[in-house]
Amino acid sequence: MTAPADPRLQARSDLAWAIAVGGIGVILFMALLAFSWYYAAAIFLLFSGMLLGVALNAMTSLLGRVLPWPHPARLAIVCVALAAVLVGIVFLGGTTIADQAKVLSDTIKSQLGNIKGFLDRNGIDTSFFDFNAASTATAPPDGGSTTPTQPSHSLPGGLPSPSALASSGGAIVSQTFKLLLGTVSAVGNFFIVLFLGLAFAAQPAVYRSGLLFLAPAKYRDQATVIVDRISYTLERWLIAQITTMFAVFAVTWIGLAIIGVQSSFILGIQAGLLAFIPTVGAIIAGVIVVLASLASGWVAAVSAFVLFLGVHAMESYVLTPLIQRQALDIPPATLFAVQILLGIVFGVWGLTLALPLMAIAKVMIDYFKSDRSTEDAAAAI
Repeated sequence: MTAPADPRLQARSDLAWAIAVGGIGVILFMALLAFSWYYAAAIFLLFSGMLLGVALNAMTSLLGRVLPWPHPARLAIVCVALAAVLVGIVFLGGTTIADQAKVLSDTIKSQLGNIKGFLDRNGIDTSFFDFNAASTATAPPDGGSTTPTQPSHSLPGGLPSPSALASSGGAIVSQTFKLLLGTVSAVGNFFIVLFLGLAFAAQPAVYRSGLLFLAPAKYRDQATVIVDRISYTLERWLIAQITTMFAVFAVTWIGLAIIGVQSSFILGIQAGLLAFIPTVGAIIAGVIVVLASLASGWVAAVSAFVLFLGVHAMESYVLTPLIQRQALDIPPATLFAVQILLGIVFGVWGLTLALPLMAIAKVMIDYFKSDRSTEDAAAAI
């Protein structure tokens, strides 16, 4: 008969095992953070595709209340309707959008120049406004007249030298390649999100089963509840958000058209799109609207500012309480703080997708809190 092991040796063994497991956990957590940091753009791109799939699935489910057809047929109807709306906007209002976008860009640049001049006259540093510094000539410090000097890399007849032509051509080619690569990247990201959204919406049960298969068998029931709650919350929030964005677009467009502000249609579109970003999006949209309205006079600018306040009040105190209260309820200060944090760390992706990420975190926290309270109540009984 063997003697029992020394309790002190057993305690040391348990402590060493706990330290080893904790160290491995910390290393894995740090590796996960490093992976998320280096591949944040790809992760957010996949998450955007998942959100599109959830939105399409939500609209397909809403259509099922009217047309009890199979899921693929209802999804095809939703996709065709959305494509028809997009194509109609492009073909019927494409010229108007392009013209108004150019007018809006010129107006905002002009107003920024006016603001820069006003600040310069009052002795305020405006170096952050120097977006056209390369193309503007500076006066000599002594206030004398500026006389055009012949460039050092030019021929006697005023013609540019071969080296100047080569450098200019290289700059043009470099800028062209940057523009081309940027366009290809943007179009590629759009089609990636579109493909992922259609794939998720076409077979949601398949991807749900695959996600649950990754969870350990012991916790699969809990994972099922969490995944279903996240899907339900995101669907309700996206439907409410789409409704809010359309309302903001319509009210902004009609209001600016009544005021007489140019580019009212494109300003309504940007206000509706920026409504997807809570708090920060409304502020950016308001600044753009007011700057664009300054070209029509101070009365139009003040009217546009009042309209912006009215739209923001409608979004915050009417649409959000009525439509989104049952979908998602996050304190504004908490949401704004997380938006700023994710925006600083991950840029535009983090700022744009902060709310759905917080929705997922809130669902998980609420589940574990409710589950813990239930266990404590059962233990007390």
